[in-house]
This record gives sequence, structure tokens and C-alpha cells, in this order.
Amino acid sequence: MSLKRIFWALAVIGIAVPPGLGAQEPDIRRDATVNAVEMVMPSVVNIATKGSESVQVQDPFERMRRQMWGEQPYDEYEYLSFGSGVVIDETGYLLTNDHVIRGANQIQVRFGTGTNDYEAVVVKSDPKTDVALLKLKAKPGEKFRAIKMAKEDDLLLGETVLALGNPLNLGGSVTRGILSAKSRSAAQVGEQLPEGNLLQTDAAINPGNSGGPLVDLKGELIGINVSVAENPNGQQAQGIGFAIPIREVEAALSDIFPTEYVKSYWFGARVKVGSYPLVVTSVQPESPAGRAGIKIGDTVLQVNGTVPKTFVNFGDLLASNATAEIPITIRRGDTVSDIKVRLVPEQSVFNAAMIRNKLGLSLEKTTGGFVITDVEEGSPASQAGLQPRMVVRAIDQEAPPDDITGVAKLLYAKKKNEPVRLDLAVMERVGNFNVLRRGAVELVPR
Repeated sequence: MSLKRIFWALAVIGIAVPPGLGAQEPDIRRDATVNAVEMVMPSVVNIATKGSESVQVQDPFERMRRQMWGEQPYDEYEYLSFGSGVVIDETGYLLTNDHVIRGANQIQVRFGTGTNDYEAVVVKSDPKTDVALLKLKAKPGEKFRAIKMAKEDDLLLGETVLALGNPLNLGGSVTRGILSAKSRSAAQVGEQLPEGNLLQTDAAINPGNSGGPLVDLKGELIGINVSVAENPNGQQAQGIGFAIPIREVEAALSDIFPTEYVKSYWFGARVKVGSYPLVVTSVQPESPAGRAGIKIGDTVLQVNGTVPKTFVNFGDLLASNATAEIPITIRRGDTVSDIKVRLVPEQSVFNAAMIRNKLGLSLEKTTGGFVITDVEEGSPASQAGLQPRMVVRAIDQEAPPDDITGVAKLLYAKKKNEPVRLDLAVMERVGNFNVLRRGAVELVPR
């Protein structure tokens, strides 16, 4: 006889049922996996990108014809690409892979739990770590469900993990497996595995899962799905998928979204990427934060009287009152104290004067880099043989920043006696021809 019929019979003969005994039986299907999926799925998005790609013309006669008429020796065609992402801040910032949005002219985002479409823009992308930060073009004040990030050292070999995303463009999907390895390289099956920094899982990962979250049973982000292994025949291996661990994701985000600088103002301290409570990880000594007494290890409790929920929210709170003194409440050990910081405009510090002071040269923005317009005698630039009209095409083997302020920031971040590498190009006249010469030098900023 069922409990329901027993309780009914007791009631008929006048025997009261003790409180709680008649409660509905728990649903045995609602386990930790179901609960984690319900927590995370509202933060997961499907990403569709549209772009163009250049393909070298193969027909030699067509290439010759194009060369004669000064036409480009390639054809362009449009392509569509699909991937996944996950919201990390309620204001609409989301994570995905660099390779998902690389070359995209248009990025369309749809949540796995709904049909609302959003356009997204790239805040910044890092090809080295394959991490990209996007921002949804949402209505003013619109909020989104953000995933919680796990602690970077809280990974258990063999624990159950879930991979969510948009495999094969099917829409929001979930697969389950275990954490197979915590430090792996995505080499081909059969190749020797060097020292790696990827998570390995047997949760099914397919094309389109890239950029989606790998989570634990607490519903916390432990990695970003990135690839699957292939066997020597080029076929995808079974049960060997890879994700960028949360440690690497947070490190990339710290460089992509540095809190030293907020909305064209200089603050000068960086907080650890993640959720509240936020901890200060670095302080620039001569910055507003440094002069105010903020130190590494301080925990930020409030900014402008508001608790910062995430590192993104922290930057927004600073920027909201950038022209006035900003009250910040910090905890250092067992002591809680209030300090005040006044931000300064970036361009008042990080400008052409700082570059000249550091390297002894003047730069002017040009297509593909910066042209040197003047070199100070006896300076690091002069001693390295730099001359006006040379063009800086790369700094530290990376594409140069977008403006003079960015170059100055890069030089300021250099440690004492740490060199900066400049890749150069200069047009020289040799006989009747103009010859483009390339080279590189290393300078130690003053």
C-alpha cells in the first residue's frame, strides 16, 4: 500500500498525521548533475560568426592576368562559423575562444535557454591563449545570468564534469564525463606529449563546443572547451577532449581586462579575476592606488559604498566616479579600513613625453605601426642606431598598440633593465629601386 493511501486511511479513523510525513517524496531524478545544469545553462550561449577569407588563386594564367592589371592575386569569400560561449558578468561580458571569432565581421549570440538574439563585439582577444572577451549589445540596464568561476586550485582528478555548448550547431547541449587529466597538451594521438596546460575530459566535445564552459557539479566554471584529439588518420579520437583551465583563463583575462586602467583613467592596481571577494594582485607604486596606500593582498570590500560582484563590476564602479575622490573599503589581515583614491586621465601620464623619456625618440601613428620622427642624441634609441623615418612594425614581437598611450603603458610596465624589442622597417633607395629593409633592435628603457 502506498504512503498516500495509508495517510488517507489514518485520517478516516481520526488519527492525525505528524507534520512532514505527508510531504511529497523527493524526485530521485534531480541529482547534482541536473542541479548544476539548471544553474549553468542560462549563462551558456551559441555563437554564430560571419566573416570573409582570402584564397590564393591557383590558375597561373589568372594570377598573371591579375598581376598585369594590378589586381589582387586572391579571391575572397564569405564563411559562417559556429561556436559557444559563457557569460561571466551580468552586464553582458562573455568568454569564448579566439579561434571562434577570429576574422569575424559580425557576431551573433543566442542563449541556449531562449530565442533572443544579440549582436556582440570583441572587447579583446588573445590568440596565444585562445581566449576572447566579448560584450553583448544589450538594452540599457539589461542583466544576464553570470557563471561563477571555480577556484583555480580546486580540481579533482576523476571528478564528474559537464561540457555545455553548441555542438554541430544543434543548440544548447550538455554532455557528462570525468576530469581525465589536469595538465595535458593537445598533441595528436601517438605523438609524444610535452608539458601541457590543458584539462582533459571524456565528456563528449564536438565542433561547435569551442568556447563553451566545462563545469563541476557545483556549477562552477573550471575551463573553456577548446578542442578534441585526432588520431593519425585525422579522425577525432573518442573520449579525449580538451579545455583551457580556469587558471589560464583568469591569467588571460587579467591582461585582456586590466583594472589598472578604467575607461581612460589610471587607477594603478590589479585585482584577481573572479567573483567577490576581490583580492589585489599587483600595485604600480607611483599610481593613484599606490599613493593611496593600497597593497598587494588587500581584499576590496566596497567601492563607492557598493560591493563589487566581479572584476568587471569593480572597474565599472571606479569609472562611475572617476572625476572625484573614490572611497574604497579594504581588509588587510584582520583590519578593515577606508581609503580614498583620485584617478588621473591616462593621457596626462602615458603620452609622447613618457616615450621620449624612456627611449629617447618621438613616434607618430602611421599605417601598420609608428614612424620615428625624431631621435634624441645619446639616448637608448640613438645608441641602437634608430633614425627618423624608420617604422616600428612590432613591439616585443606583437602588433603595436593602437595609439601613443598604449605604447607608453607598455614601456611603463617594464621592469628595471628589462629590454623592449622593436621590429623595424625602412624604405631605402638602392640604385633605381626602392628597397624595404627590415630589422629588429633591443633597447633598455631609462
